[in-house]
Amino acid sequence: MPSLKWVAPQGRPRVFPVYKKITSIGRGAANDVVLDDATLAEHHAQLVFDGRDFTIQAVDDTVHVNGKKKRKAKIFHNDKLTLGELELVFSVYDETVPETRAEDDDHAAELAGMIKLSEFNRRLLQIRAVPEQIDALLDAVIEVTHAAKGFVILLEDGEPHIASARNLDKTDIPDGVRHLSDSIISQVIESKQPLIVSDALNDTMFKTSESVMNLKLCSVMCAPLMAQGQLLGLIYVGNDNVVSLFEDSSLDVLNIFAGQASLILQNAILLDQLDVDRKRIQEELDDKRFGGIIGSCPTLLEVFDKVEKVAQTDISVLITGETGTGKELFAREVHRRSQRKDGPFVVVNCGAIPENLMESELFGHVRGAFTGAVATRDGKFQLADGGTLFLDEIGEMPVALQVKLLRALQERVVMKVGDSKQEKVDIRVLAATNRNLEEEIQKGGFREDLYYRLNVVNLHLPPLRERGDDVVVLAKFLLQKYAREYGAKVKGFTPGALAAMKKYDWPGNVRQLENRIKKAVVLADKTLVGPEDMDLFPEALAPVVPLSQAREEFTRRYILEVLERNNGNRTKTARDLGVDPRTIFRYLEREPDAPSPGGG
Repeated sequence: MPSLKWVAPQGRPRVFPVYKKITSIGRGAANDVVLDDATLAEHHAQLVFDGRDFTIQAVDDTVHVNGKKKRKAKIFHNDKLTLGELELVFSVYDETVPETRAEDDDHAAELAGMIKLSEFNRRLLQIRAVPEQIDALLDAVIEVTHAAKGFVILLEDGEPHIASARNLDKTDIPDGVRHLSDSIISQVIESKQPLIVSDALNDTMFKTSESVMNLKLCSVMCAPLMAQGQLLGLIYVGNDNVVSLFEDSSLDVLNIFAGQASLILQNAILLDQLDVDRKRIQEELDDKRFGGIIGSCPTLLEVFDKVEKVAQTDISVLITGETGTGKELFAREVHRRSQRKDGPFVVVNCGAIPENLMESELFGHVRGAFTGAVATRDGKFQLADGGTLFLDEIGEMPVALQVKLLRALQERVVMKVGDSKQEKVDIRVLAATNRNLEEEIQKGGFREDLYYRLNVVNLHLPPLRERGDDVVVLAKFLLQKYAREYGAKVKGFTPGALAAMKKYDWPGNVRQLENRIKKAVVLADKTLVGPEDMDLFPEALAPVVPLSQAREEFTRRYILEVLERNNGNRTKTARDLGVDPRTIFRYLEREPDAPSPGGG
């Protein structure tokens, strides 16, 4: 029995048995372990056994475990606990106890099983293979119940099959099925309840069983292995030489181990499902992958089709969509499928370059052109010669520079800042923006002639919230990618996480999803990522809005989408939608969050 030993300054050492799941320690008389010492608090600490491990927790004061100050810590055999100025030694084995309580014997068998389970759980951390885990658990069960043999039986398509059969000497039992009682197994499978048989040959329920008579069974215990209401199998122990070997406390111990066996099997099944899922995901990805882009929603498939058609030409393409939808990925895919794929792919982020440096960044400069120009340098146009120039966030470009950009696109010539000599460039230009450039034109923030020069073909990328199950496929792909990259033990998502991902609005789109998964992979300490690991709490989900408001928001988004398809032609858009052109103007003029007419 576990105990705490206090070596007093005078007299014999005092040993206190630990027979409860929570043992309180302190100076007060109400504690389970009373130590009359002024350096102790009234309720100083408590010792907690959770079925696996013993933990010391400070209550009104601090404790030291092996000399280290702790508020809470797991403790093991022979650990030294310092409370106040007293030193106690914790033992998980029997100690000579001067005075024992009558109820100690009632708890002894259950506590012995718990201690054995605690020791087994520590060993389990060093065992990786599931069959070895099952064998080790069965050896521990046989030892603590004093059985002569034990079996773990799994149900496969409703039929029992032996996963492990062990003797008391920790060796395998050959042809283990010959040692089992069909009638006892059938009873537990049918009832899904644990069963103890003290003397099988004289038991009214089983004495007529052919298997019981043939095997001359005496003491048998059998417990179901349950997981979320599903029967996975059974754990079965027996002794053919001793009757009435097992008591109710023995069955309690067996149930404890059955719970642990269920967890092992459930994890094994889950890992097997994850392996199958991983292969299936890979097959899905092969079907849904378009170069480096993953997705299969109808609107995205339309974009893929456009990319294949425009890639083989040098036509200008404007890629539009919300932030984080992957505009640069699509630009790279257009380049990769073009005849310029062996040339450079040069990216210019127009929103990240200071206005006074933008012209030099695009077209280059000669030495002495301005303060700090210590050498002649090529710009992005020259660097992209023979390849593709991708102008990201083109809506951020200053209006004054848009004139020079338009000239460079029209004439395919550029001039360095401070130079008078023109240079020819052979490039294909792709541009991207998350802004509505038509609205910017109306405000005077973007040149209309440049817009039509860039927007010969428009690729509009749908936001993640409109891509249906793509979010799940993307999430699983990203989880695998970053689990490998960071060496994490994460294997998949919980059903709750998958449901939350589908419900969440993803304002940051694929980039936001990727960042959330990176964080979850790095910080999660479980095999499966839950919604809380991705900060997908209920309050983060999009609120339910009145149907009239939802209808109004959808109508506006759909009109804008059709307008994009028609390259901004409002008359054609109205004709395609079968509405008055004034309806188009009404939705364009309204702010996205403005209430609908007559709305609350």
